[in-house]
Amino acid sequence: MQLPATAKMSSAIAAVRLNNAGGSKAMPVIGFGTASFPWGDRPDVTRSAILHAIELGYRHFDTASLYLSEEPLGEAIADALRSGLIGSRDDLFVTSKLWCTDTSSPDLVLPALRKSLQKLQLDYLDLYLIHWPIAMNPTKDYSDQPKWELFPIDLVSVWKAMEECHALGLTKSIGVSNFTCKKLEALLDFAKIPPAINQVEVNPVWQQKKLREFCVAKGIQICAYSPLGASGSYWGSNWVMECDVLLEIAKNKGKTIAQICLRWLLEQGDCMVVKSFNEKRMKENLDIFDWELTEEEKQKISQIPQRKGHPALEFVSEDGPYKTVQELWDGEI
Repeated sequence: MQLPATAKMSSAIAAVRLNNAGGSKAMPVIGFGTASFPWGDRPDVTRSAILHAIELGYRHFDTASLYLSEEPLGEAIADALRSGLIGSRDDLFVTSKLWCTDTSSPDLVLPALRKSLQKLQLDYLDLYLIHWPIAMNPTKDYSDQPKWELFPIDLVSVWKAMEECHALGLTKSIGVSNFTCKKLEALLDFAKIPPAINQVEVNPVWQQKKLREFCVAKGIQICAYSPLGASGSYWGSNWVMECDVLLEIAKNKGKTIAQICLRWLLEQGDCMVVKSFNEKRMKENLDIFDWELTEEEKQKISQIPQRKGHPALEFVSEDGPYKTVQELWDGEI
């Protein structure tokens, strides 16, 4: 069984060391997702859920400028500090992401990070990610565009700007999201600082075996989003939660399907971002560390038919750099 290297933390959640982390802080393998759709809907609910997550032991929080959840996350952190729920900001690991309007020019990267930090009321991020390998018209808000104006990303200059953010100490680590093997290989050809993380869709119904092997070989940590398939979101499916194989394993072990999915990710060395504001499920998502899957159960999971839940059709356009889904994902779909 392959488990992440752990570090002592204020909670029982295991943590991993990242390849370009500043200082000695490790990243908790379970992150608490703050995205809800419509974006930014009910910020008070988000803030309250984050505070409760801190009480339960979550220490890694995932946000993005797109999600409009940076402000409620910042308010929740400030509340937790004032109340003594956490001893210092350093008790938490905070991830945010650079949106596509700010990848259109390297000059926009640092201001975008500073804006995120201002909303979060923080002096630094623990991890900053390029959200998607594409650029959008920076003069228009994404919601004001009936059809997004999409452009190729100048990855060399944008990554150099990300490295500058790292050098300034405004983010302890830098990484990417939604990158394929081919796109990672291109980045590694010129990067002075390799990406610490590739945050991508991973779950038993979309296992990303080729991408995982590549990332492990290059020292890039996989962080799974939509580990349960993201059903009920503005995208996603019920394929994971209605999978008969997972249901059978869950019943036999006396666990939930969600717990089986998260334990499967943990055992193969992945980190994950979970998103639920339901108190019962928030607790269940943390209860994955003191039991194991059998080899037979893992073998059954490995044979589940594969299909991607989020093909990201919004980034496919005859007028953009990716004219087909296959081009966007470099045939890895």
